[in-house]
Amino acid sequence: MKVAVLYGGVSGEREVSLSTGKGIIQALKNKGHEVIGIDFDPSKIEQLIHLKVDLVFIGLHGRFGEDGRIQGLLDMLDIPYVGSGVLSSALAMDKAKSKQIFETNDIPTALSHSYEINRYENYSVIAEEVKASFTTPFVVKPNQEGSTLGLTIVKEDSQIDKAIEVAAASDTVILVEEYVRGREVTVPVVGKQGEETALPVIEIIPKSDYYDFDSKYKPGGSEHIVPAKVSDELTEQLQNYAVQAHQLLGCSVYSRVDFIINENNTPIILEVNTLPGMTPTSLFPDSAQVVGWSYDDLVEQFVNLSLPNKSQGL
Repeated sequence: MKVAVLYGGVSGEREVSLSTGKGIIQALKNKGHEVIGIDFDPSKIEQLIHLKVDLVFIGLHGRFGEDGRIQGLLDMLDIPYVGSGVLSSALAMDKAKSKQIFETNDIPTALSHSYEINRYENYSVIAEEVKASFTTPFVVKPNQEGSTLGLTIVKEDSQIDKAIEVAAASDTVILVEEYVRGREVTVPVVGKQGEETALPVIEIIPKSDYYDFDSKYKPGGSEHIVPAKVSDELTEQLQNYAVQAHQLLGCSVYSRVDFIINENNTPIILEVNTLPGMTPTSLFPDSAQVVGWSYDDLVEQFVNLSLPNKSQGL
């Protein structure tokens, strides 16, 4: 087939997307497809308007890639694409909204509250509200951002104003969330809608204090244990929660669902990634290898799953 790969973009995750795009392009070529690589820029929409391909593989991350906007454009152009559609992408990107859906459906989440920056005169007013509602340590992060960009773990009250400023630089809505101590794990999900299965659970052991940007993407930044060394019962619970979260948001083809296993051995869901990284240090390919899928096989699987059902725009 003729496949266009969108990568790069203009979000804070551009460098990650460049790496993801490079891997996807090579995998598609290895599988015999004709590939067009597009370093996407929203100011150059004409790159897509006249695109003549069988399928688009979205290798973008963050804003204008993972938030439903590019999916909406492709739907209007009637160009099929790999992965989740407009609504599910937007919901997954909006951490506060997706948490509400998880809570309603009895998937445990961390205590949190969102703040719309433009409703407040200054950051100090928000900081006072945060102090009244949360006890350190807690997390301050943009509501719609990925790769821990703009995230601060606040360990003392004097850090709150700066943490709000850092998060607000990426979004007009910030999320303050209790800090959950425990083991960080993630669960890839793959399959046709309604028939998804979870791949082996991955435990992430970062070399730094927490799983930050460098831990995610620098070689040696973290250790991935696949499958995670957790009980069969907990593995099943994590996988069930992951598939449930994927389906509740209406995700398609693939996603990766992040959790913290707290001190009581309870999985606390963090977020659903509708376009998880596919770089050389990424988690999804590591899990797929355990079930016998090479990187190239995984990319081809996504392509095959995307062809029959991508005019739905869901």
